[in-house]
Amino acid sequence: MSEQRPFDQPGEPDDFDEIVAAETERDPDLAVIEAGSRTLRAQAGPAQGDGVPGRPEDPEVDKALRAVEQELAGRWGETKLDPSVSRIAGLMDVLGDPQRTYPSIHITGTNGKTSTARMIEALLGAFDLRTGRYTSPHVQSITERISLDGAPVSAERFIETYEDIKPYVEMVDGTQEYRLSFFEVLTGMAYAAFADAPVDVAVVEVGMGGTWDATNVIDAAVAVVTPIDLDHTDRLGKTPGEISVEKSGIIKQGATVILAQQPVDAAQVMLKKSVDVDATVAREGMEFGVVAREVAVGGQLLTLRGLGGEYEQVFLPLYGAHQAHNAAVALAAVEAFFGIGAQHARPLDMDTVRKAFASVSSPGRLEVVRRSPTVVLDAAHNPAGARAAAAAVTESFGFSRLIGVVGASDGKDVRGVLEALEPICAELVVTRNSSHRAMDADELAAVAVEVFGDDRVQVEPRLDDALEAAITLAEEESEFAGAGVLVTGSVITVGEARLLLKRS
Repeated sequence: MSEQRPFDQPGEPDDFDEIVAAETERDPDLAVIEAGSRTLRAQAGPAQGDGVPGRPEDPEVDKALRAVEQELAGRWGETKLDPSVSRIAGLMDVLGDPQRTYPSIHITGTNGKTSTARMIEALLGAFDLRTGRYTSPHVQSITERISLDGAPVSAERFIETYEDIKPYVEMVDGTQEYRLSFFEVLTGMAYAAFADAPVDVAVVEVGMGGTWDATNVIDAAVAVVTPIDLDHTDRLGKTPGEISVEKSGIIKQGATVILAQQPVDAAQVMLKKSVDVDATVAREGMEFGVVAREVAVGGQLLTLRGLGGEYEQVFLPLYGAHQAHNAAVALAAVEAFFGIGAQHARPLDMDTVRKAFASVSSPGRLEVVRRSPTVVLDAAHNPAGARAAAAAVTESFGFSRLIGVVGASDGKDVRGVLEALEPICAELVVTRNSSHRAMDADELAAVAVEVFGDDRVQVEPRLDDALEAAITLAEEESEFAGAGVLVTGSVITVGEARLLLKRS
C-alpha cells in the first residue's frame, strides 16, 4: 500500500500545481501572511539499539541513581507552577549559559516530537556531528532523557552531572519564590552535559508548549513544529490555534521554521509569528514532503522530497504514515541546519541519509516486543496519537483479531482515545499503571463501556494481570491465530509493559 503526494519531477511545468491549488483554497488571511514571509524554495548515524537502558548492574551505582531520582521526584511538576522561564534562566546564568556554547534544533508540537528528534539525531550523527538529544518523558529509565552520540548517558554520568549542578540549583532555589521544578533541573542537567561533552549540535524537545517551556532559553537556528492537536488543553488552550500561540514561542529572530502539516488555525499562528521575527519557513506539502511510501518488512520504504532534492529508496524501520511524515520533517530540519535551501540547493549525500534512517529506533512507538501472539506497544495518549496508531496497526500488521490494553493518565481525553481504538479492537482490557497520575481503572472502564459496550470490556487493575488477560484472549481460539495485542494510553503504561514483557 502506498501514499502518493502531489509532487512531480523537478522541472516539469505542472510542479506543485495540486498543492498550490489546495493552498489557495485555505483561509485568505494565510495568503497575506505568506506574502510577507520568506519561504525556502530550493532548486534542486550510528546504530542506536533500542535506546532504553535498564537499571545499573552495580548495586552502588543503582543506589546512587535512585537517590538522585528521589531528589528530583521531590520537586514540583510543571503543572503546579506558574509558567515562567525565570527560574531556568537564573540557573543558566550561574552555570555560565552552557546552552549558548553549541547550536540547537528546537522541536515543539503535539505528537511525534520524540520520534522526530531521534531521526534528526541519527541524521546529524551519520554526518559525523557529535549530538546531544534532550527528550521527554522517558519510557523506562530517566537517563533516556539525556543522550550523547545517539545513546542515553550512563547512570554514572547522569549522577555526576546532577551532583555537578546541584550546588547551583540550590543557590537559585534560594533566590526564587518557588524552587526549580523537576523538569527545570533536568533541563539544566542536559544543557550542562552537552556543553561538557562538548556536542556539535543539540536536539531539544520541549516539555510542554514553547514560550514558557524550560527548554526555551536556547536560541535555536532551526525550529521544528510537528503536527499540533488537542492535548494539555487546561494549560495550553482549547483549539489548535490557541495551543499554537504558546508553541510558536520557540521561533526566534531569523530562524528557519520547519512546519509539519497543520490545522489552518495553527498554521496561521505559526506563519504570523514567523513574519514578526523575520523567520524563514519551509512547509510540509510545499517545500518538502512525502512523495511516496509503501509498507515493507519491518517498516516502510519512502521517497522523500527534501529542500535540496528527492531522496529515493529510504527504508524507515518504523510503522505508520505519521512516521513517514516525521521523517520528512526531520530530513528538512537537518537540511536547513546545513544551509540547504537558503545558501545552496544540493541534496545531502543519499547513501548517508539512507544509512541514518535505517538505524532509527523509537521505543514505545508501535514497537513489537513479543511474537505468538504479537504484542505491540504504542505511547499514544491523546486522540490524534490514537488515530495515527490505529491506522498504522491496520496498515502494517493485518491482525485477524486485536485485543487492546489501555492505561491512561488523569485529565486526558480518554473518550477520544477509546473512540479511535474501538474500530480496530475486538475487545479491550482496561488497567492502570503505577504512577500517582494514573486514571483509576474502574473510572476508565466506565468510559470504555460507553464506547465499546459492556461485553467487550474487561477490567484488570494490575498491569501484569491485564497483559496476561489480553494475551490469553488473543490465544483463546485457534481460528484467531493471527490475533495480536496493542498496549497503549500512556508512555508510563507502555514503559511498564515493556519492562514486564521483556523480563518474561
